[in-house]
Order: sequence, then C-alpha cells, then structure tokens
Amino acid sequence: MSTTGRRVGRPRADQRPDSGLTPREELLKAAAELFTTRGYAATTTRSIAEHAGMRQATMYHHVTGKEELLAGLLDSTVAPSLVLACRLLADDTVSAEARLWQLCRSDVELLCGGPHNLGALYLLPEVRTEAFAGFRRVRADLKDAYGQLLAATKACGALGKGELALRTDLVFGLIEGVILIHRSAPDRPPEAFAEATADAALRIAGVAERPAA
Repeated sequence: MSTTGRRVGRPRADQRPDSGLTPREELLKAAAELFTTRGYAATTTRSIAEHAGMRQATMYHHVTGKEELLAGLLDSTVAPSLVLACRLLADDTVSAEARLWQLCRSDVELLCGGPHNLGALYLLPEVRTEAFAGFRRVRADLKDAYGQLLAATKACGALGKGELALRTDLVFGLIEGVILIHRSAPDRPPEAFAEATADAALRIAGVAERPAA
C-alpha cells in the first residue's frame, strides 16, 4: 500500500508510452503483429504479453489465451461487414447493384486497410476447429447477405438456385481472394484496390458498368 492509501498496481513489463488503448486492445494489437509476421503456432502467450508491454500473468486477467485473441482478430474482419450488409439489405431506396458494389468495396477496404494482413489468418488450419465456430458462423451469414444482394440484382434475379449459389461463391471468393494479393503487394493503396475489386465482382454478377450511388 502506498503512503497515500492507494494500492499500487503491478508494474508493466516495460515502460512503454501510454497508447490510450485498453489492455485487451494492446494485446490484440500485439497479437495481430505477431500472428501475421511470426505465425500463430510460433507465437507464445509470453511473447504477446511482452510485445504489449505487460507480464504474462497480467495478460490472463484480460484474455484467456491465444485462441481468444485470434478469435477477436478474425471477428474484426467480418463483423463490421455483416453489420453493413444487413443495413444495405434493408435499404431499398438504392439499387441492389449499387448496394452490392458498396458492400464489396467496403469489405475489401476492411480486409486490406489495416496495418496487418489479418485476412491471411483465414488460412490457418486452427480456424477450422470448433474453437472458431463463431467466426465461421458470422462469415457464413456475411456470405448469405452477399447472395441476397445478388438475387436482388436484375442480372441475377432470374437465375436458378444452383446458378445463383455459383455466382455467390465466385463473388465471395473474389472478395476474400484479395487476402493473397494484398500479401504479395502490401503497398498497393487499399481504396483503389477495393474499387477495382468491386467492379470485378459486379461483372461476375452480370453488371457491365458501375451503378450510380
């Protein structure tokens, strides 16, 4: 106990400048860098804690371990896009083509716009395990939203169920495929990259020109 009567907290592992982030946010930031540079399997909880400027024991006050951090990072790559997709599905004041283009562009910007290529984490074999079933459900809901927007377009509205499913697979695959392209060309501006990908997605849907917003 200090002389002022306040309990003195455990000191951080090193005296890093205060970033304004919560401890959990610091850990997610550290995990994002280490998972995408060293690899998930090669990254230890101790290295994550040290990179975040705290002791390993302190880390467990904020997260349960590596799996929780990976789940949080994965969720950050799909949850915002699902929120946007639901809003776009409910907005019938704009053409389905324009809404689909907006979703594609925003999704690519999310996948490519951060300091680390978090989308590359999709390729980890661990993501197929039960621990990450929540992420896979959200991703499936996002893919379903893509399918609903495609079905609402003039070009895809008359397609049979099988053909519509194929177009959905192709568009969704194109969007997530930017993960590999971004990894090989990380300096490409995300905004221009996102618009070009959204244009290509519309062509898969049978839309020849970018619709007016």
